[in-house]
This record gives sequence, C-alpha cells and structure tokens, in this order.
Amino acid sequence: MSYLVLARKYRPKTFSEMVGQEHVVQALSNALTQQRLHHAYLFTGTRGVGKTTVSRILAKSLNCQGPDGQGGITATPCGVCQACIDIDAGRFPDYTELDAASNRGVEDMQSLLEQAVYKPVQGRFKVFMIDEVHMLSGHAFNTMLKTLEEPPEYMKFVLATTDPQKVPVTVLSRCLQFNLRPMAPETMHEHLVRVLEAEGVQAQPTALRLLARAARGSMRDALSLADQAIAFGAGRLEEATVRQMLGTVDSTHVFRLIEALAQGDGKTVVEISEALRTLGLNAASTLEEMSAVLQRMAVLQAVPAAAQDDGDGDGAEIARLAALMPADETQLLYSLCLHGRAELGLAPDEYAGLTMVLLRLLAFKSARPERGDSPAQPEKKTLNEGAGAGAAPQPAPAPGREAPAGAPPGRLLRVVEAPPPPTRHAGDPRANGRPRGEVVGVPVRVPPEAAREPASTAPTAVVPTAEGDFWHSTVNRLVAREAVTALARELALQSQLVGRDEGHWMLRVERESLNQPASRERLQNALEAAGHAVKLSVEVGAVTDSPARRIAAAVAEQQRAAEEIIRGDPFVQAMMRDFGAKIVPGSIKPEPNR
Repeated sequence: MSYLVLARKYRPKTFSEMVGQEHVVQALSNALTQQRLHHAYLFTGTRGVGKTTVSRILAKSLNCQGPDGQGGITATPCGVCQACIDIDAGRFPDYTELDAASNRGVEDMQSLLEQAVYKPVQGRFKVFMIDEVHMLSGHAFNTMLKTLEEPPEYMKFVLATTDPQKVPVTVLSRCLQFNLRPMAPETMHEHLVRVLEAEGVQAQPTALRLLARAARGSMRDALSLADQAIAFGAGRLEEATVRQMLGTVDSTHVFRLIEALAQGDGKTVVEISEALRTLGLNAASTLEEMSAVLQRMAVLQAVPAAAQDDGDGDGAEIARLAALMPADETQLLYSLCLHGRAELGLAPDEYAGLTMVLLRLLAFKSARPERGDSPAQPEKKTLNEGAGAGAAPQPAPAPGREAPAGAPPGRLLRVVEAPPPPTRHAGDPRANGRPRGEVVGVPVRVPPEAAREPASTAPTAVVPTAEGDFWHSTVNRLVAREAVTALARELALQSQLVGRDEGHWMLRVERESLNQPASRERLQNALEAAGHAVKLSVEVGAVTDSPARRIAAAVAEQQRAAEEIIRGDPFVQAMMRDFGAKIVPGSIKPEPNR
C-alpha cells in the first residue's frame, strides 16, 4: 500500500474539520442552512490555507444525497453517499476542477463553458472550480463574464486565487468573495498535535512549535514539514533534529547574542557569529529568532502584566534579558534585525552579512551613554535677562556664601585663596587691609565677538538722497561703457556715496568683502577716466541708497505694474470668473525696456 502524505490524508472533509477559517465556515454554513446560495464564490488567500478544500466541501454540501439517498442541501455533508465519495475521490462528473495556470486561454475557457449548457448528470448542481483564476488571459476572462453573471440555475462557479489584485473588477463584482487568512502558529501547533497523535508519532512540543513557525501560516506546509521531520528523525520529532533540519538557531545562541549586545561585549558577539558559521546555521534564521525574542522582550518591558510564556520554557530567560536592556534600545535592536535580514542578499556571503549586522548592533550600543550616566550636553551660551552687553564680570562668592540676587553674570576662574598680605609699617600707603586667608575670585575678561556681516543682503526700501542721485547716474554711465567689471563693478553698485569734498569721495558698503584695495583702485581709475579725479575712501556701515537698491526697486515696480495689467485685463477676468482659471505665481514677467 502506497503511503499517503499527511497533507492529503488529513485534508478536511467537512466544515467542522476545518481549522483557522471560522469566519468562512460560519458564513457558508449559514448560507447553506438558509438556502441563500450565490451563483459564484471567490476564495482568496496564501498557499495552503484551504481554498481547494473549502471548494470541495461546498460542492459536497450542494450535492449531498444523505445516507438514505433522500438528503438535500446541507452544511454537514454525510461523506458516505455516492456524491460525497466521488467528489472526495475526484471522479464526480458534475464537479470540474480547472487549473488556470496551465489552461489559461480562450479555447480552454470555451471548452469548459460548453459543458454549462447541459444539466447535471448525477448531482443537484454543476460546480466549476477554477484554481489560480488570476492566471487566465484577458480574453479568457471576457469569455466567461456573461455566463458568470447569469449562469443556469443548476450552475455554480467557485474561483480560487492567491493574488486577487490581478483579477479584473468585472469578475470580482460578480462573485461573493471570502478571504482565507494565514493561520496562527498556535492553531497549527494544536492541529499538528492531533495529527501526530493519530499517527502515533512522538513529538516534543518545542519541535512542533518550530514547525508551526516555519510554515508561516500555511497548514499544508506545516504538515509537509512534519512529514519531512518524521523521516529526518526516524519516526521521532525532537527539537534538536527539527532545528538541524530547518537550519534554525538554538535559542541558547540567540540569548547569548542579546546578552553580549546588552553588555557591549564585542568579543563574545564575534565568537558566537563564527560558531554559527561553523555549525552551518542559517543567518536569516538567526536574525529572525533574535527579532522574535526582542519582540517578546519589548512586550514585557512595556506591559509587564501581559507577559506570557509560549510554553517553550524561555519566559524566565527573556525576562532576565529584558531587565538588562533599556526599552528604547530593545526597539532599536529589533528594527536593525529586521532591516539586516533584507540586506543579507547584498553581502558577499550571508555569514559576512550576519557579522556586519551584529557589529552594527554593537556600534549603536557603544554610541549610547551607559545607563545612569548623563549624556554629554553641548555647551550652551546664554545671556541672562537684564545683563548688559558690557556688564563687568563679578567675583565669585566665598565658600559658604550665596551670590547676591540679581547679580550680573560673569566668567570666573577657579576660586582661589588669596595669599596673606606682607607685613607693612603703619601708615604705608601700600598696606593691604584684607584679612588673611580671604577667598576671592579672579574675573576673566570676555573678548568681544567679531563683527558679523548682515544675515541677508537682499535689497530693501530705498531712502533717496541728493548724493544718491549723482552717484546712481555716474555708476550707470560707468557700467554702460563697461568701464568697471567684476568686483569693482559690484563695489560701485552696492555702495552709497555719503560725502564729497574737493578731491575726495567717501563711499559706504555693508559688506567688508567689497572693501578690497584692488577693487577700490580700479573704481578710482575708472572715475578718473570719466573726469572725476578723486581719491576714494570706503567705510563699512548701513546702506540705504545705492545704485543696486535703486535698480532693484525699479524692477519691482515694473513687475507690480505688469501684474496689475494682467489682472485688470477683461479677458483674464472672464477666464477666472467663468472657468476657474488661476494665474500661475511667477509666470508674469515685465517686457524688457527697448
């Protein structure tokens, strides 16, 4: 007798045997009981969650004849009538399963729909089950739309897919959709316990938990892994053999790694990483196990009352590690482990990638201040309210004395004890009356800050002056003839003429960088060539009337006038009023002067 794999042998045959999909079972059972049947069902979900199984059970429920042959539509198919037996065996003529992955064309769909015109041969309903329906071509979907929307009364469609996003909305709107969810590890663990007890296979609970977690929500994968583990362990499921088969890391290694990271022990971290390489354990599995432990630590740190032992006996060890690591550091390590798993494929090899992730965790740990230590704060310079810019520094109070309230701030050297005064004769003007041992503070003068340039050099409003009119016209002539260029041109444009004496002109600029001897000499030579034989002097200060400011003000006025013309145009106003048109900011430019 050939061996039947566990996934097929223990495939549910009734709704009551299905696990983890109670929301689907309840909806279908109520619909069958109340005879409120839809003509098309769509089951979605990841692999191995029961899409094909629920389709077969639904077909049996629709066609069950009961043990006495007098049964009707039911939510609990008998499993012993000819219809139930034939559907389970895959030979019922009125139940057709089509694999859309290999039969995805128009011809395949037409061949299937040609059978829809004939009434059932043995059963009550014809049931067409199309698996992986998202693989059908666009023309095949269009071919089935009309029949799917208004099938004969004896026709039922059951569609199944792992990717509902690829199914056209025209098909989705014609179906009653059920989403089969990935199963929780606890649900799969309980089912594995029942299956292995029925098989008479001894299994450790921790081994079954490893299989349930490795299945990632798929019951079929869990049963297939159980088959593999039984063969690998010679009929026994033990934690060590299952870990070896899956390539998962022993929790002991994970606990040692997290403890070493909590203590900043880089030597131990590297040693454990090399040990994992020697054992050939999966690097991604290591980071996955670390993430799981860190998640449980975070829950324990945030809500101690919610901490639960998963039955693996690691609760005490996780509680100990949670006490060693701050909560924010646990969150950081958890995030780095998740991102590290995604980077393993980019590393030269997965063990090098694992080592770098662990060293990154250690680097972040080392960069953080130790618990109980105050993190270094940057030096802050503040001025107390009411302290003048030139307030004199005050001496430090003697030990045991409090500084007077409202005393102005000052920078002081370390407090020292004054030496005793030398012995003086009475009446000596140099006699020091200070008592012996008086404590004084020696003030330190704070050098003034260097003058800073203005934060912004954007032109502001112009305050016209008589000298400004003359200087503006003079500079415009120099610029038009290109008598000044580069820095000399900027000096002329950005400066203000503040005074003229015979043979001497005084200019003012806001930026010290413009006051260069070479620029000043070139501007002076250009003025001499234009008939102004003068000597220039330049000072730094506030400028209110310069050629550059006048030019900027003139450009701003032209821009404002142009915008007013556009906004006042009747056609533009009609477009804005009737069609909601808007003027794009910055799109209006004045016409250059001709």
